[in-house]
Amino acid sequence: MPKFRELAGYAAAIAPVIDAAHVNVHASARRAVTELSEASGVSPGFLHDLRFMLPLRSLTRTDLGTIYRYGDAEGRESGIQEHLREGALAEDGEGALRVTTAGLEFIRRLYDLHGAVVERIWTGHDLPGLARLAGRALDHAERVPGGALALMAPPYEPDGTAPGVLLFNRLAVLRYHRADAHAAAWQAEGLSAAEIVGLRDGPVRARIEADTNLRAAAPYEILSEDERRTLYDGLLKLI
Repeated sequence: MPKFRELAGYAAAIAPVIDAAHVNVHASARRAVTELSEASGVSPGFLHDLRFMLPLRSLTRTDLGTIYRYGDAEGRESGIQEHLREGALAEDGEGALRVTTAGLEFIRRLYDLHGAVVERIWTGHDLPGLARLAGRALDHAERVPGGALALMAPPYEPDGTAPGVLLFNRLAVLRYHRADAHAAAWQAEGLSAAEIVGLRDGPVRARIEADTNLRAAAPYEILSEDERRTLYDGLLKLI
């Protein structure tokens, strides 16, 4: 691991490593997820993205807008209606969306599928140790009211969940802390979601990235320097 004078530097460096480890599992599981969807008649959609929160909490369309802050309402509504038609989600009279028995079964099988994938691609690594470090960082991450992390954490971790799946999902949830940090940074510059997406490199972008790293560093304060090195180096080996 490179040496960092400040935690913001560590936050900047570990973010793409977390992203790469997370994406690696999704890429390796893509075919199996497609086959599961075809066999079950349930589209992955929100069940796939929100697998670690739907078994624990309902959510609203406003919540989805927070989680997918760079998306569009029409696309989200299309996904909702698809899940409602499939019977994977149900909507109550107040607009709250809850996962159904069929949706829970899909998520259970998804966890099993991801467990098989990480066992294959991450074999030989200290997954329990990395999962513990990621879990401590996640527990230390501030859940800002109205932010995505407040909706996504804590993740669904039923008894018997494989260490690799715990790590995979904890990293996935931890990414929402950085997403909230980034949103707070561009909002502090007076920008909208559409404006930050189209913002070119330059002084404003540089300020936003620096502010993002400062805000995103907080979860790693709980870890010692050796633990931060272990987490960084351990995740790097997974990609």
